Amino acid sequence: MCRLILASGTFDAARIVDAAVEMSCGVTADHDNATTVHAHGWGAVWRDLGTGALHAHRDTRPAVDTAPASPAAFARTDFLALHVRNATLPENRGLSFTHPLQRPFDDWYFMHNGYLPTVHQLLGMDASVFDSAEYFDYLLPPGTEALDTESVLHALRAIPPGGKSGNAIAVHPDRAHLVHWSPPDTATPKFFAMQRLTLPGLDVVASEVVPSLAPAHRWRPLAPDTVLTYPFRSERTSSCPRPGTASSTTSTTPRAPHPTAPVS
Repeated sequence: MCRLILASGTFDAARIVDAAVEMSCGVTADHDNATTVHAHGWGAVWRDLGTGALHAHRDTRPAVDTAPASPAAFARTDFLALHVRNATLPENRGLSFTHPLQRPFDDWYFMHNGYLPTVHQLLGMDASVFDSAEYFDYLLPPGTEALDTESVLHALRAIPPGGKSGNAIAVHPDRAHLVHWSPPDTATPKFFAMQRLTLPGLDVVASEVVPSLAPAHRWRPLAPDTVLTYPFRSERTSSCPRPGTASSTTSTTPRAPHPTAPVS
């Protein structure tokens, strides 16, 4: 299983990276799952504050060893999402399985926390190969430009029983989405809960309360069955929403490397 964190607005990227590292080491663990350390690699996607371009970084080493000195920690950005990983299956380790996932034919990046071994059935596959990639294809089929709460929840509730959670972050040049959903019978609901910190000009959502970012009383549980949308302002216009709000604009950005490319 994994841990997720997303920040949108005005913030120091290094502090968000440090928060992800704390979650990866189990420093902030307060939940109902035996897994507290997430050392099977990590990844990040962020939006350049000056150009609006999306950048991704993936590393198969533990976040505590490499994230604080990575490009993500020094990014000038108004949007940053990180994923620290504990692979559910040993065979699904390595760079090609490290989030954010990206397909060669579109501009989406995808991060998943959970295990959905039955979603392949809805894709017409005989067996699951990598559940997170299959979930990516199911939730964001080719041609998808945005997600909306009603269609997402309808799709999630159609997944055959046997999964643990569909918590995810999906990032596109125009916008990012955070999906908070687990089936009602998930065995560890506290582990898959998500927490939200809202400060002036800043919105943070994380898999755990991170006291180094703000005292525990400033955080609030994110309601289940929630889809948050973070529109990115266009770099070509001057009239656009302030970062950290949730509506809809457009922006064009270059692609980042496919996940099988060398670690940056």
